[in-house]
Amino acid sequence: MKSKPIKPPVGTIVKIEMSGNRFNAFDKDGNKWTHAIITSTRKSTYKANKALEMREKNGRTYWWKVPMEKFESVSHIPETPSDVEIPDGHAEVVEFINNSYGLKPKGLIMKELKWKYLIRSAVRGKNIMMTGQAGCGKTMAAKALVKSLDRPEFYFNLGATQDPRSTLIGNVHYNKKDGTYFSESLFVKAIQTENAVILLDELTRAHPDAWNILMPVLDQGQRYLRLDEADGQTTINVANGVTFVATANIGNEYTATRQLDKALMDRFTIIEMDLLNQEEEFGLLKYMFPTVDETMLSNVSNITNLTRVEAVAENARISSGVSTRTSVEIAGLLFDGFSLIESADITIYPQYDNTGGVDSERTFVKQIVQKFVSDESGEELFTEHDMESDKA
Repeated sequence: MKSKPIKPPVGTIVKIEMSGNRFNAFDKDGNKWTHAIITSTRKSTYKANKALEMREKNGRTYWWKVPMEKFESVSHIPETPSDVEIPDGHAEVVEFINNSYGLKPKGLIMKELKWKYLIRSAVRGKNIMMTGQAGCGKTMAAKALVKSLDRPEFYFNLGATQDPRSTLIGNVHYNKKDGTYFSESLFVKAIQTENAVILLDELTRAHPDAWNILMPVLDQGQRYLRLDEADGQTTINVANGVTFVATANIGNEYTATRQLDKALMDRFTIIEMDLLNQEEEFGLLKYMFPTVDETMLSNVSNITNLTRVEAVAENARISSGVSTRTSVEIAGLLFDGFSLIESADITIYPQYDNTGGVDSERTFVKQIVQKFVSDESGEELFTEHDMESDKA
């Protein structure tokens, strides 16, 4: 728990942040000075987008409005070569990074350069954001990183939480014995665990309140979490060696996602996951399902690859390609005795719009699948029901 004097020292610069209907004041170390500044001053400073500096004149102290850049310059840690400390054993670290590709799981298809960059970013304590299309292996890569470094792991699906403060800070409870008390969240424990890797999944689906809470946590010049609800405790510092790895779907095609704040993105090293080509995806499916007929697996990888090629064509007839996650699901269905037509019917087709009958996205994708269905299979791609739907 941090202790602080009644008055801040001369030269202290604070930023005003709004929380509900309150205007709170924090310095660069996360100390809260709300009590030392009258409400009207805090409110007017916030509306003017300025910071406050404690000054002294004739033995009396007072708060003076200053440009926000002055607060940010105090909080920022420059990353010039003279400021970056190369740790002891630098040669060993470089060797570890160069040899790290052997640590990558065989089931993860990721280019060597990007894997090494991922390892290097974690070793150097960077916040990492894995981006790429849905189902391309972002979360798998993040979890593979944890296993490769053999470090404590914590997982938080921010896209699934409806209460960011409960997930990231904690809750206030009440019982007859103890009265009202505050219980910290698992996230509070996680950031206090040295060398932990904390996975923030679905960051682009998170509520903006979660982003605001994470801002000082992810900032290399701050690295603390505010616990406003905790009695007597203002901030929790992030432990040494903690690495944050976020996953994000970035693009207009993801309608349930939010556009990330630029200031939040600047706190991450961004690593974009590539879509697999046909050969890479076929190799992955063979590795995962070695007993499934290779021709069938090749058909799956060809179907998915053709949808991706079409989705990025100039006059594309479908809005998106089939993901690797879906390919793996289809291969799993083949392994469990489903046919290719059945597998496509329950995994691929529901992803595509059926509006427009014979000109619909779904009809076009069915035509792609038909190319890889054996004429001797006895299976019909378009059922009588489908044809009636197309005419409607």
